[in-house]
Amino acid sequence: MSIFKRGNVYWYHFLFNGEHIQKSTKQGNPRTARQIEAAHRTALARGEVGLVERAVAPQFSELGKRFISHLESRHENKPRTIDFYASKMKHLTAFPAIGKARIDRIDESVIETYVVARRALVCPATVNRELATLRRMLRLAHEWKELQRVPKIKLLSGERMRDFVLTRKQEAMYLAACPQPLRDIASLMLETGLRIGEALSLEWADVTLEPVQGARFGFIRIRKGKSKNAKRIIPLTDRAGQMLAERESTIAIASQERQEALAARGTQSPIEKQASPYVFANKFGGRYLVTSLNHLHRNVSAPMIDGKRVPIFPGDFVMHSLRHTMLTRLGEAGVDAFTIMRIAGHSSVVVSQRYIHPTPEAVERAFERL
Repeated sequence: MSIFKRGNVYWYHFLFNGEHIQKSTKQGNPRTARQIEAAHRTALARGEVGLVERAVAPQFSELGKRFISHLESRHENKPRTIDFYASKMKHLTAFPAIGKARIDRIDESVIETYVVARRALVCPATVNRELATLRRMLRLAHEWKELQRVPKIKLLSGERMRDFVLTRKQEAMYLAACPQPLRDIASLMLETGLRIGEALSLEWADVTLEPVQGARFGFIRIRKGKSKNAKRIIPLTDRAGQMLAERESTIAIASQERQEALAARGTQSPIEKQASPYVFANKFGGRYLVTSLNHLHRNVSAPMIDGKRVPIFPGDFVMHSLRHTMLTRLGEAGVDAFTIMRIAGHSSVVVSQRYIHPTPEAVERAFERL
């Protein structure tokens, strides 16, 4: 140790990699001065071998702001995804042991405390969505070098899966009660297995009603969606093709009638609005909203009678059940998991396998082929 006193303050100096280091400790106590010199030597040594001092981990609330900014930049065309994570993060932030803590203090014990508190208020599915949000946030912090270790986050068991499948009789009853555009959207989902967002985003430019290039069916093209495999082409069944053809004809007739009405009134040049590109457009020509569609569906599945909701169909029957019904029917028809994955646009064949339930006869036929 090389310290010396200048006035009432101790300084230190030493050589490090041939460089002369000299600095004031601003201390009058020689023991404290030696400790400061030792700390400086250690810091230099750590920097030499790549061991840098870690920055203080941010608070969870600070990470939350960065997380939302990350989602907005990565998923700017998916506002519902952003809203979903924002709502889940709101509950996490409201829990003091998490919201006010630095992220390196959020361990398995803190997470379990949160699970116990939330489970007393909400169902397992809700808790699991919040835990999945927390896990994604902490993994991002780890990628950003702000967290050294991501704690293990175990989801709750007992989460109820919505596996409701319409029977053919229930399907006929449902479609007969549906107003437009719910009836046509439901028919398309039952025939193609589209996600709700994919159906509502469908444009006429991506609909081909007549077969081309030797194909047997017309088709629709999905340009983007939830997973990386969402981009796909789906053949149209006769019922789906007929529904789309009738819808296209109805829209064309309505447009012609508006033109004739304007001409009959002798209106001077109001320019007819350009036809909406969407197959299922709202009255303003924009994309029909999921919330509006869910409202129509609820009124059909559980209509208001004498001021009370009267369930006509089971409570598990949601709009997604239409897609689930179609994919289940494919599995029952013997379609393999990889083909279902291609039709549904699943991110993994593991998701598609849930629709495959081989019967003993199917297993025997497999051995016959062998």
